[in-house]
Formats: sequence, C-alpha cells, structure tokens
Amino acid sequence: MGLGIQLMVFAGACVAVSNYCMRKSVDAGGSAKAFLMVQLFLSFVVAILLNPVRSGDYSWSFSMGAFGLIAGLVLAFMMFSLGKAVESGPSSLSFAMLSSATVMPILFMVLLFGASFGFAYNMFNAVGSLLVVSGLLWAGWETFSQGDKRRWLLFAAIAFLLHAVFLVFMQWRALFIQFPGAEGLLFSFDEIAAKSQWFMPMVFFSASMVQIIVYVVRQKKWPTTTECVYGTLGGVANGVGTFLMIRSTEVSTTVEHAMIFPLFAVTVMLGCNLWGQIIYKEKVNWKATGFCVMGVLIGTLDWNVFLRS
Repeated sequence: MGLGIQLMVFAGACVAVSNYCMRKSVDAGGSAKAFLMVQLFLSFVVAILLNPVRSGDYSWSFSMGAFGLIAGLVLAFMMFSLGKAVESGPSSLSFAMLSSATVMPILFMVLLFGASFGFAYNMFNAVGSLLVVSGLLWAGWETFSQGDKRRWLLFAAIAFLLHAVFLVFMQWRALFIQFPGAEGLLFSFDEIAAKSQWFMPMVFFSASMVQIIVYVVRQKKWPTTTECVYGTLGGVANGVGTFLMIRSTEVSTTVEHAMIFPLFAVTVMLGCNLWGQIIYKEKVNWKATGFCVMGVLIGTLDWNVFLRS
C-alpha cells in the first residue's frame, strides 16, 4: 500500500473521529452550533501550524486568500446544515450522505471546465451516482417510516450539495496549479499564488468566523465545558485529517490518484457506521451501505488508469 493511500485512509479515520466528537457533544446536551464554532476555530489553528508554520513559507496571496475565504463560507453553511441534520435525525446516515457527495464534483467539473482540463462524465460516473442514491434511500427507508423526517432530509440534502460544491473548490484550486495562466478557468492565478500556504487556513478562518457569529446571535451564552472539550478534539482531528488529505494528493502516484478520494469517502462512511453500531447500537443497513460504497468506488475511480495499469 503506497504512502498516498495510507495518508488518505488516516485522513478519513480522522474525519470519522471528528464526526464522532460532534455526536458525543450533541448527546451530552450541547448544541451543534457551539461544537462547530470550537471545532472550526481549532481547525484554523491546526491549519496554520501544518501549512505556513511547518513549511516556513509565510508569503501571502490576496487573491488565493480571498478564494479560500469564499470556500470557507461554503464549508460553514455545509457544517451548519450537517449539524442540523445530526440534531434532527440519524447521525450515521447523515455522515454517510455527506461522504457520498464525492460522486457529484465530477459532474460539476465537466459542466464548468470540460475535457480540455481533463474532466469527462462517463457511464461509470452515472452508474456510481445511481448506486449511491439507491443505497441512501434504502438505508433511510426504515428511519423515514418511523416518523416525519422531512426536516432531517432537508438539511442532509443541503449538506450533501454544499459538500459537493466545497470539493469542487478543492479541485478548482488544483487546476490553477496544474494549468497556470490558462484561459477557461473563470479566474486567473499564477502558480505561486495558487500554491499559497494560506489557502486552507483562510478556509477554516472564514468558516469559523461564520460559526462564531451564528453562535453569538443565536445562543448568547458561553459554550459549556463539554462543548469545548469535544469541539477541541474534533477540531484537531478535522485539521489533521484535512492536512493528511492534501498531503496525500502531493505524494500519491498516478495509479493512487485514482483511488485516494474514493478511499477517503469510504473510510469516513465505514468509520461512522462502525461507531454508530458499536457505541450507539444503531441499526445499520450494511447491505445499503455496501451499495453506497460500491457507488462511490464505481463513480469516482478513474477506470481508464486501472485498465491501462
């Protein structure tokens, strides 16, 4: 197993741990708003330590910093919607639905940039997306039949869509590095600006500021000790997971590039279902989960790479 794959598996495990911390915080009587405020701020601190501080590169790019701030807004509203979904419905299914959003960015990238930048939508993408949607509906059928889950479905669907948009931002930024100065990317960043170490810190800074404002306006009280503890643990896990994910893209081989993001989604999905069943005794539909996993793998793996290798 190559280093790129190992790092991405560890990244997925870290995010699964972060999701568990959110569930524990909510179960202890805390609010998702408080948890996310602490988590995202700690992720911002970790991103600074693991990016500009670790690399020693403190050069600032205003354009890429602004790009990161916009991506952070998307992340903030995604996390807000996820928190609402966890508060109003099954947490393991909420996290599974979020992870399954990895089948959507390819469609967005094809529509925005097309084959000239290496993006194409094929039969595997379509089949994978269909399997994911089918698996999610199957997994949630018993839950929906137990009561009115329209509120959960609304916030889970919003989180799903925003996660796909956030992943598009990540791939979009990579295009600025791979095709510096190219026309057709909607914006123009030179290679030095695109590689700015402040991109991820600005993503988490923007997201944490939104959560702080939401919390102050809605809660109007100091977070509890429990919310701070779980938020801190979740923030460190989320920050480390994000760093490992980015690092994986830097060290992975050509074949590994086709596997790392699907493995990330699958690891998070399986990790959340495992702690949901083992710790919370939730009834996990593993056959439906298998549909989701199969859909993520079929819909996101670069099969041309595997067939040639």
